[in-house]
Amino acid sequence: MTIFHIPADEVELSAIRSQGPGGQNVNKVASAIQLRFDIRASSLPMALKERLLVMSDHRITQSGVVVIKSQEHRSQDMNRMAALLRLHDLLEMAAVVPKKRKATRPTRSSQVKRVESKVKRGQTKALRGKANWD
Repeated sequence: MTIFHIPADEVELSAIRSQGPGGQNVNKVASAIQLRFDIRASSLPMALKERLLVMSDHRITQSGVVVIKSQEHRSQDMNRMAALLRLHDLLEMAAVVPKKRKATRPTRSSQVKRVESKVKRGQTKALRGKANWD
């Protein structure tokens, strides 16, 4: 678990109206939060920026801006915390460096076992065919 410190001036939070049911409350109160975070202009390490930009996440735009909309809570403060938490989770996912894959080859005995099992299976299936009484 990596700890990131993102300055408040790099994150743009704006209150917007929530969607969906909610009666008069949803029409009057802007309780949803839209978070915008520009990856290229941020103070994150360069390697992390590159990993974020190549991620195939629908929240990252073509121009490299992370857009997160949070509207699951009724209060603006709770939605703000949820949006910041989602941004943090996204950064944590990008911070994990995948291990390099080491190319391996199957052992000789495993190759022989595989071929033998295929031959045996083929013989079993051949016995299922129509009987030839010639």
